[in-house]
Amino acid sequence: MKAAADSQNPMSETPNRNLALELVRVTEAAALAAGHWMGRGQKEAGDGAAVEAMRLILATIDMDGVVVIGEGAKDEAPMLFDGERIGNGSGPAVDLAVDPIEGTSLLAYGRPDAISVVAIAPRGTMWSPGPAYYMNKLVVGSEARAALHPRLLAAPVSETLSAIAASLRKPLGDLTIFVLDKPRHQKLIADIREAGARVLLRTDGDVAGALMAAMPNSGVDVLMGIGGTPEGVIAACAIRALGGAMLGQLAPQKEDERKVVEEAGFDLGRVLTELDLVQSDDVFFAATGITDGVLMPGVHYYGDGASTVSIVMRGKTGTVRRIHADHRLDKLREISAVAY
Repeated sequence: MKAAADSQNPMSETPNRNLALELVRVTEAAALAAGHWMGRGQKEAGDGAAVEAMRLILATIDMDGVVVIGEGAKDEAPMLFDGERIGNGSGPAVDLAVDPIEGTSLLAYGRPDAISVVAIAPRGTMWSPGPAYYMNKLVVGSEARAALHPRLLAAPVSETLSAIAASLRKPLGDLTIFVLDKPRHQKLIADIREAGARVLLRTDGDVAGALMAAMPNSGVDVLMGIGGTPEGVIAACAIRALGGAMLGQLAPQKEDERKVVEEAGFDLGRVLTELDLVQSDDVFFAATGITDGVLMPGVHYYGDGASTVSIVMRGKTGTVRRIHADHRLDKLREISAVAY
C-alpha cells in the first residue's frame, strides 16, 4: 500500500527535496528584474520585466507544473497565464500560484512592501477562483488560530477583535490590523478604530498583509477586509506552512461580477478556510522583497551587484527560512537571458 501511495503523490514522500529553495531563485530573479523600475511610474514595464524573468527560471525547475493562479486568461496574458504548463516536466506534478509583482503600484510609486511571490502544491489541491475576483478575508497567526470561528467573518468588528485579542492574551488596544486603503473599507476602518485597535493601511498588497498577520513578530496581528481572490489562494499556501488561520468569502463588487460568479456555480454564502483554498500541507512558498517593507528589505543595488532578502517556507516541515543573497549582476548578465 505504501508503494502505491508513493507513486500517486511523490511530493509527500521526498522530504530530502525542498522545492522552496529552488523557487527562491524564481522570486529573486523577478525581484531583481523589477527593482530597476522602482519609483519610475511605469507599472506595465516593471510587471513585464518580472513576468519574463519569473517564467524563464520556472522553466528550468524539475517539476510538471500547471498555473492555477497566474497573470490571467491565455488571451489576456502571453506568459504565466492560467492553465499554462510550466517547469521542465521531469519532476512532481504540481499546481502553481504566481504573482511576479504583488503591488505593481507600490513598485511604480516607490511605496513599501512590493514583493514577488510563488507557491506550489500537489496537483489538484489548489482551489481555482475562476471568475471570482474579490474575497472578504480574515487572517491571523498560529497563536490566534483557535479563535477563528467562521461566524466571526460576518460578526461585528468589535466582537471579532475581542475574540482574537483574548486568544493572543493581549489588550484589544494593542492589536494592529492590516487593511487595504480602499473606499470600500471606510466603515471597516472606522469600526476598527472605534473598537480601540490600531490600523496599518496599504493601498495594495494583501498577500503581504496576510503574511504580516500570519508571521510572528511582524507587528501586525490581523488582516481584515476585501481583497483579491487569487491573492487569497497564494496567501493560503503560506498560512498553511505557518500554521495560521484564514477565513474567506467571495465578495463580488459589481452586479455583473456577481452574476458571472453565480453562473459559474460558486456559493457566495460559503465561508472558506485555508484548508479549502489549498487542500494539502505539502506546500512550498517563496517571496522576495522588491521595495523595502515590514516583512523584508527590497532590492538594493551597489556597483555591479545587488542584494535581496527572501522568505521561503515548506509546509510539510513548517520550516521558514530568511535568505539574504548578494548577486553579481555583471556575471549573471553574461550567462542569463534575464534582464538583470
